[in-house]
Amino acid sequence: MANVDVDLFIIGAGSGGVRAARLAAQRGLRVAIAESGALGGTCVNVGCIPKKLYSFAAHYADAFEESHGFGWSVDASPRLDWSTLKRNRAVEIARLNEVYGRLLANAGATLVQGRARVVAPDAVRVGDRKWRCAHILVATGGWPMRPQVPGGEFAISSNEIFDLPVFPARLVVVGGGYIACEFASIFRGLGARVVQLYRGAQILRGFDDDVRAFIADEMRKKGVDVRTHAHVERLERAADGSLRVALRDGGELVADQVLYAVGRVPNTRELGLDAIGVALAEDGAVLVDDEYRSNVATVSAIGDVIDRVQLTPVALAEAQAFVDRLQGGRPRPIDYRLVPTAVFTSPSIGTVGFSEAHARERCGKVRVYRSEFRPLRHTLSGSPERTLVKLVVDDATDRVVGLHMVGADAGEIVQGFAVAMTAGATKAMFDATIGIHPTAAEEFVTLREPVSVA
Repeated sequence: MANVDVDLFIIGAGSGGVRAARLAAQRGLRVAIAESGALGGTCVNVGCIPKKLYSFAAHYADAFEESHGFGWSVDASPRLDWSTLKRNRAVEIARLNEVYGRLLANAGATLVQGRARVVAPDAVRVGDRKWRCAHILVATGGWPMRPQVPGGEFAISSNEIFDLPVFPARLVVVGGGYIACEFASIFRGLGARVVQLYRGAQILRGFDDDVRAFIADEMRKKGVDVRTHAHVERLERAADGSLRVALRDGGELVADQVLYAVGRVPNTRELGLDAIGVALAEDGAVLVDDEYRSNVATVSAIGDVIDRVQLTPVALAEAQAFVDRLQGGRPRPIDYRLVPTAVFTSPSIGTVGFSEAHARERCGKVRVYRSEFRPLRHTLSGSPERTLVKLVVDDATDRVVGLHMVGADAGEIVQGFAVAMTAGATKAMFDATIGIHPTAAEEFVTLREPVSVA
């Protein structure tokens, strides 16, 4: 279109935004993408990547201890150098920021540094410049919810926890979702004394109930003080710099840091979307159709800002679908029911498909297969850690509709099974598959007797 500066203006250079920019530019569209922070968004800077790096770091203390059972001796007690971990993480993140910049440049997309605001259905302003655009894509992600309690300003979020000046010897984590559970496990592994507070009856709401109960027990074995039905009344800063956490039941905790991880909200504040009539949900999410179009024809949105499944690979898939549609193609529909995910607790969780409860709602009669065991590694390591594997099968079709694991490398294992489930694998196909021995993964193809059929 001759009367516009660009064919596509993208707000937000996180995983979804950058993928959309690259694909569109490589296909010949004129693309600009605005970012007010570091390239890569939450995942690269304060999410998936640094979290996984810190998760790796957290496992070394256990590995040193477990090595004794295999004949190794360590002359000195292992000690974490927090500053070294932070510095090395920062170097890697900076490298990734540069990689994202090169990807955009090589694709021919224009990077615009600054905060963007939509000022018309066909215009975006960044600083002093107004960009006329045929299409606008909002990919601004999410932001941690702030604590709504007196003294909440003293708490930190997952954005700040990677770069604390001093390692917190005493950490209180408030929340029961996957982010809270991951950081509770990570900082316990790094050596902190960790108390995790959750107001509900069990952590990880939305996950399979067996998984929830199992990981709670395993985290407690590792030393995380997981407390449910726990409500924070207020936070106070003491004279010595410590934080006092007052609980509704009259109890009190003392901590060096309090991490609030009680959810994330779509990052749409001050974008100007409401002013041009874009429909937003109560939490600020952009409401879109199956092809990621808002009610304003020129404005689309993908990723965490639409609050469907807040995972980086989902945002990447949505970006692909959006660009395909923009160019008149037929995007492949994304099956949100079969999105595999991992939780980097200790031990880790891998899951794909329905929980048992959800499967009963959707399928009616289901067969459940479950096994819990001590992994071979820990027969010598001395660790009490156990592994859980579980299959949920639609009894009418024999199709495997839920697969869940708690154990070492669960995410790596479940990814492969996600391919099979996407292809429609049945329990009979699992039974016909030869396992790799001795592995934890083989348990999924050797489960024969259901623990329940209902």
